[in-house]
Amino acid sequence: MRSDATWGLKLAALGGLLFLHLPILLIFLYAFTTEERSYAFPPPGYTTQWFGVAWNRADIWPPLWLSLRVAAISTLMAMILGTLAAAAMARARFFGRDQISLLILLPIALPGVITGMSLRSAFGIMDIPFSTWTIVLGHATFCIVIVYNNAIARMRRLSGGIMEASADLGANSFQTFRHVLLPNLGSALLAGGMLAFALSFDEVIVTTFTAGQQSTLPIWMLNELVRPRQRPVTNVVAILVFAATFVPILIAYYLTRGGSETAGMGK
Repeated sequence: MRSDATWGLKLAALGGLLFLHLPILLIFLYAFTTEERSYAFPPPGYTTQWFGVAWNRADIWPPLWLSLRVAAISTLMAMILGTLAAAAMARARFFGRDQISLLILLPIALPGVITGMSLRSAFGIMDIPFSTWTIVLGHATFCIVIVYNNAIARMRRLSGGIMEASADLGANSFQTFRHVLLPNLGSALLAGGMLAFALSFDEVIVTTFTAGQQSTLPIWMLNELVRPRQRPVTNVVAILVFAATFVPILIAYYLTRGGSETAGMGK
């Protein structure tokens, strides 16, 4: 009986994995199809020509560079502000601390459409024109939470005695941060930065409300799916997005696989 239950759990797990990852495999498959307009299964033939076509499509490169630029700036902002917020919440004790912690985590718990609508209304009230910076601000709202989660989880594991010992040995605040705190936070911050970059790079919903007339790579893909010109090219770009997000997430996983840091929080 126990053996049957074990096999049942294994089959259920396999079914769940197939349900999650088979659509991704289909994207890879149709990036090599010879058919330009339809998704006939199985594909009538296979070719690598669409990779060359995608490389020569001039309308792909501006959204790609914009996505990379936004993700890099958002990640940098998140690593600075998220680390500072984590340091304050981990060490300080004050009235309303738990409520403030909830407010910090709220942007990643709220649906993206709510965050996007709120930011769009705020930009309109303050008469801020849509630009790269409005996209960055939108992405930073959830990227900060990613870094904050990793940093505060690591800080809570650190003994306050090492900070006191550093001070007793004559180190000032900057030296303590550089030689004691930063080495202990390094892997957690790197993991948080990797995840923040991956989530920013493929963000669609918040970007839709904050981009104005600009187009990031995910927005470009969405427009191509609505008005398809060459469907396999969209799949080729999807492979690029998959690689750009999977590699940082994989690195973050190996940096935090001990379970001491919580990273995505369900985003």
